[in-house]
Amino acid sequence: MNSKPLVIVIAGPTASGKTSLSIELAKKINGEIISADSMQIYKDMNIGTAKPTVEEMQGIKHYLIDCISPQDRYSVSQYKGQAIKAIEEVLSKNKVPIVVGGTGLYIDSLIYGIDFQEMSFDENYRLELENKVKEGKLNELYEKAKEIDPEAIEKISPNDKKRILRILEIYKATGKNKTEQNKESLKNGVPYNYVVFALNWDRADLYDRINKRVDIMLEQGLIKEVEKLIEKYGDTMPTAMQGLGYKEVKEYLDKKITKEEMIEKIKQETRRYAKRQLTWFRKNKNTIWLDGKLDINKNIEIILERIK
Repeated sequence: MNSKPLVIVIAGPTASGKTSLSIELAKKINGEIISADSMQIYKDMNIGTAKPTVEEMQGIKHYLIDCISPQDRYSVSQYKGQAIKAIEEVLSKNKVPIVVGGTGLYIDSLIYGIDFQEMSFDENYRLELENKVKEGKLNELYEKAKEIDPEAIEKISPNDKKRILRILEIYKATGKNKTEQNKESLKNGVPYNYVVFALNWDRADLYDRINKRVDIMLEQGLIKEVEKLIEKYGDTMPTAMQGLGYKEVKEYLDKKITKEEMIEKIKQETRRYAKRQLTWFRKNKNTIWLDGKLDINKNIEIILERIK
């Protein structure tokens, strides 16, 4: 018997049905939902992030949705701290915490207990790296990162600027590589019994769901949502505007692409993202896979059986 408090995780790619499954499950087991979605944390970004509406929530309390301004940067470390606080709050009410989302890094920070320390980064070093990228020397930085942390670099593509710079910055800030940091933080142990479920779909069906969802977002007014965001916050949304759907609509509003190109691009990028999410969740050998095609109640039965 695991004496640690139970926390259920429902992961899966975008458009796989996590929201409706988790809300039905929460109603059945007296649960509350903690979001693990790096876009739904932003206020004023509802349509493009597929944020559940008040009606959809059906009275189930949700945490970490709608809680920061699109102008703010938000780190995994901040997420982990706030998510644990939310888990504790749910447990204190004798309810079951259900972590739901598709942001793999957020989920991993909880289930593996990874501490992404709040490191103070050297702004000058960051600028120096950014300048090297501008000079077309990303490949050189990739090779350097490979020397520092061969294990982490295996999972990173040679043109993934953000992650390559992250390896270099962590090493500069701490003298340790990212892999060593992660191993050290794991020693602190994990205070909960996380049982992780993920929704799986046949690729063609999932892609079909994604395409339909994009059409619905556009019908619901995604373009208007982006216009309002730009009107309200201007150019002060460093991370938020990089969100799927948002950056493509902005390109269309800036007249860089046509409306048809924008729609096709959102669908294509979302399909690619879903593929990366599935790859990410498959890395965790303890994940219990659910068939997305099954009736919600059938999947809830499977979940209840596994957490007994």
